[in-house]
Amino acid sequence: MFVIESWVINDDSPAPVSSEAVLEILRSRIDSGRLETWLSSSSGRALAFVTNTERAMVMRLEGEGDPGEHAADPGAQGASDGFVLSHGQDDEYPDEDTVPLREAFRLVEHIVRAGSWPADARWVVDR
Repeated sequence: MFVIESWVINDDSPAPVSSEAVLEILRSRIDSGRLETWLSSSSGRALAFVTNTERAMVMRLEGEGDPGEHAADPGAQGASDGFVLSHGQDDEYPDEDTVPLREAFRLVEHIVRAGSWPADARWVVDR
């Protein structure tokens, strides 16, 4: 039997979010100043999205305590700040460890729909 994984946004409604709706929800959260979003899956996995409105850190974790893996932009130069977490911490990341916002949206939509990185995505395993 094939079971479809569902995802919910941790601090919103407990109702599952569809891949069709997740980008609209992320955009709305960004517009309201909520730059950090965590999603949890029905299989216990987590997906983190933190943005500075130009680039985003996208991380996928297999469960609690997993260092996970994150989207990457190999060869990107420099660093960007303004990644504000929900508790107010303002982080800076090397640009090679984040992706442009449009790419981050594509990655999140695909993970929510298929449960995995797109075949052409670049990511770093932190385990």
